[in-house]
Amino acid sequence: MADLKRIIRLDWDAVAGILAAVAAIVMHFLHIVEEGVLLMIAVVLIALLFIRALRRERQTELTAESLTRVEQRLDELTGRLHPPDVILHGPRDLRAVSEAFAARAQGEMIWFNVCLSMFRPQPLFDTLLRPAVENPSVRSIQFVLDSSQQSQWEQDVVPKLDACRGRDKVRSPVWTSIHEHLSLILADAAAGKTECLLSFWGEPFMASTPGRDVPRYILHVQRDSELIGRLVDLARGYRMTR
Repeated sequence: MADLKRIIRLDWDAVAGILAAVAAIVMHFLHIVEEGVLLMIAVVLIALLFIRALRRERQTELTAESLTRVEQRLDELTGRLHPPDVILHGPRDLRAVSEAFAARAQGEMIWFNVCLSMFRPQPLFDTLLRPAVENPSVRSIQFVLDSSQQSQWEQDVVPKLDACRGRDKVRSPVWTSIHEHLSLILADAAAGKTECLLSFWGEPFMASTPGRDVPRYILHVQRDSELIGRLVDLARGYRMTR
């Protein structure tokens, strides 16, 4: 089968030309044909090779034109694509997304209506909050929390914050009455544009365990999303209730 494929791929035009040239030379040496006939055969072979070259050049031009059309079409399709406003992240990449968000954050971060019980285990605190606190590009961190979580703040968060570099950038929480069923982490990223990690209380976004609610799914709201302005206004409205 492999030998058959190699035979099929042979350039039979070239093979025929070579065989004709060899046959002409042999017949000339055997004095079967005269020099004039040999010259005629040579001219015919040269003409065939020239026609073959022209045909291949035309095929190359057609291929180039086809590739150009394909590239133009791809450019048109690419121009019509828009980055998503929101990206959903599940349990397998929550840690990586949270750490990357904290590492990219700049200026002021706002943690709105987050469940403080998730900071009770040290590993979760180290994954979710410590990278933001110790990020030198983050100027300040403001929590906006429901008043019912004041005891959890003192018990589960403050002692761990005291062991972090950059502890002073964490302001005293804004304690208020929050009726929203969502939580937000807002921060400026590149070019001073705000991004957000958005989650919702309850299933399926929160995994409820005894004494603790832990995010299961997070929506990463991109910097150019129209939703960002509404979320910033929501958090700002509750901050003003201090």
